[in-house]
Order: sequence, then C-alpha cells, then structure tokens
Amino acid sequence: MKTIIIMISYHHGNTEKVAKAFARVLDSQIKSPEQIGPEDLLGYDLVGFGSGIYDEKHHKDLLALADALPPVIDKKAFIFSTCSIVGEGQITEQHETLRKKLQSKGYAIVDEFSCRGFNTNSFLKHFGGMNKGRPSAEDIRRAEDFARSLIRRSETRP
Repeated sequence: MKTIIIMISYHHGNTEKVAKAFARVLDSQIKSPEQIGPEDLLGYDLVGFGSGIYDEKHHKDLLALADALPPVIDKKAFIFSTCSIVGEGQITEQHETLRKKLQSKGYAIVDEFSCRGFNTNSFLKHFGGMNKGRPSAEDIRRAEDFARSLIRRSETRP
C-alpha cells in the first residue's frame, strides 16, 4: 500500500511527532502542502492529512490543499490532529471541515486520530503553556497502534 502523509506542524513540532510515528509504521513520506501538488496524491493508495487545530479546524493551508484536490474514486484517507483539548466529540467537530472537503472530492475516510499537544499560544505563554510534554510517549504509542489499524482497515474497506 503506497502511503503519504501531508501535514503542517510549526509551533512546537507536535503534529510532526505524530506524523513521524505514522510514517514509521506505514513506511511513508511526510510532505507539507507546499511540497506536493494536488494531482501528485493520485499516485497513493492512502493519504494522511493533519495539522494542529486552529480556531477549531485544521490549518488553512491544509484546507486549501483539500479544496484544490481533483475528484477521485476509491481513494482512502485518514485525518489527524494535535490540539490543546481533546474531549469526547471534539475530534469529530474539529475534523469536520477537513472531513467534508475530502469526502466531497471522493475520499473515503478510513479513520481519524487526535491527541493533545503542547500549546503556548496567546495568554498561555505567560503561564508556561498547556500540555507540556505532549504528545507524550503514550501518545506516540497510540499513534503507532492507530497506524497499524489503518493498514488493516484500508485493506478491508471498499
């Protein structure tokens, strides 16, 4: 299964740590939206899309890439993120914008992953930040387990 991960991670490298865990298991490359063209993704069986969460959605450059994607048939994708707070139902809400864009292009979403990330945005920088040490070793183990489950799911899902 040919896989690629498209992600944006720039504050503390939170999302990059998770993407690298996925890439080790999936034997895939990691690229930013600027490093790849929308048509280039047609050559992959599974595409991961991820970033930190900003104003309750993925990074604007990742959303712009999703808008530019050509329509596809039988392409699989997964969505991931890091954010300050991950609670019951929040993954679904925070991933909704990206999920809808990908589905409108014909991508089947195999699964979604999120974990907490270190955050020093806004007033949090004055207090040493939030979620220091995240993603943790346990978060990375969960990411690796998630990637292994993606392999199984993408092989069985039409």
